[in-house]
Amino acid sequence: MALHRRSALVVSIVIGTCVAVAALALHAEATTQARITVYAAASLTEVLPKIDGSPRYSFGGSNTLAAQIEHGAPADVFASANTRLPTRLHARRLCSRPVVFTRNTLVIVVPRSNPARIRGVRDLTRPGVKVVVAGPGVPVGDYTLEALKHAKLSAAVLANVVSRETDVREVLAKVALGEADAGLVYSTDAKTVSDRVTVIGLPSRARPTVRYGICIAEASEHEADARAFVTKVLSKAGQAKLVAAGFLPRAKPKLKPAKR
Repeated sequence: MALHRRSALVVSIVIGTCVAVAALALHAEATTQARITVYAAASLTEVLPKIDGSPRYSFGGSNTLAAQIEHGAPADVFASANTRLPTRLHARRLCSRPVVFTRNTLVIVVPRSNPARIRGVRDLTRPGVKVVVAGPGVPVGDYTLEALKHAKLSAAVLANVVSRETDVREVLAKVALGEADAGLVYSTDAKTVSDRVTVIGLPSRARPTVRYGICIAEASEHEADARAFVTKVLSKAGQAKLVAAGFLPRAKPKLKPAKR
């Protein structure tokens, strides 16, 4: 009987020890992996949480987020829809040297019913057509101005602009709700409401190069975790999720030389 009790006591001690070790391991993991804050372009709203669901995310116009970082907002990572804004922060020693982590495509979107019968960028110049764009300084707004300049339609299209929004999702919402005849957004954003809008491509000469830059805030108190997040975004798995969401690879594939 005494032997039985001793065996039961040993088993109890072993189980208790295992539970305690497991609890300590979980506590150690929780204390070593800080929950970082990621400031990211609105166009990344769906895809970044699929790459890593643990950070706190603040999505919005990249220019607004950059201004918040400049004023001391507690961001650990900044993922911008262009490279100009993180480069500016780097020049002011507010973030690390940015790297390109993905690319995108600028497109025209119209309501599914397409009441203005828009077929291409030139139709945006017709009298009475209501166009919505992002405001100056917002990356998608700057890309829009670049596209219109390349198409030599700046003045005519801008004369039809009825609203300038603070980020790409607001432009998209105006078109999806039928409050505008057309807007210019990223192709990835258009995919999120494909049942509400129709996509119209821009001519090749008018397509701007849309590159996204990411950097680590110099004021981050969790640099190692922030760096781990960036590494995850740049990883093969992270890049695959971006491509699955409609984004383009970080760099254009190199063309193979023609056979002679």
